[in-house]
Amino acid sequence: MSGDTYLAYDYPLLSAFWTMLVFFLWIMWFILLFRVVVDVLRDDHLGGWAKAGWLVFCIVLPFLGVLVYVIARGRDMGRREISQAREQQQAFDDYIRETAKGSGGPTSSVDELARLSEIRARGDITDEEFAKAKQMVLGGSGR
Repeated sequence: MSGDTYLAYDYPLLSAFWTMLVFFLWIMWFILLFRVVVDVLRDDHLGGWAKAGWLVFCIVLPFLGVLVYVIARGRDMGRREISQAREQQQAFDDYIRETAKGSGGPTSSVDELARLSEIRARGDITDEEFAKAKQMVLGGSGR
């Protein structure tokens, strides 16, 4: 064989370290690139032409485009990220409250009386049973 054969012990430890560092830097750069693209598309204050310009700039000259975008609009990028996270948390909290409210949570006496009135109107209970149940609801006693 005329070519050099490299074995695992021929690759020094420092070279392995630098290879891993470069690999992880590339991953971090791609994550930053995707975050910039998502932020450009998410920003409501930018018009369509401005969004198209930033995207073309980031695609044609990716390193320079991302660097300029982060310098020029990085602070607002973080604010938009925080506001979106707060909106998502608020929507989630509202959903949880609505779900908990509708799933047999504590009912008021007005709700109980309305339900009893509907049952009496259907003829499922008599007037005496309605009066007893109404007294229990208004009196707060269980007997």
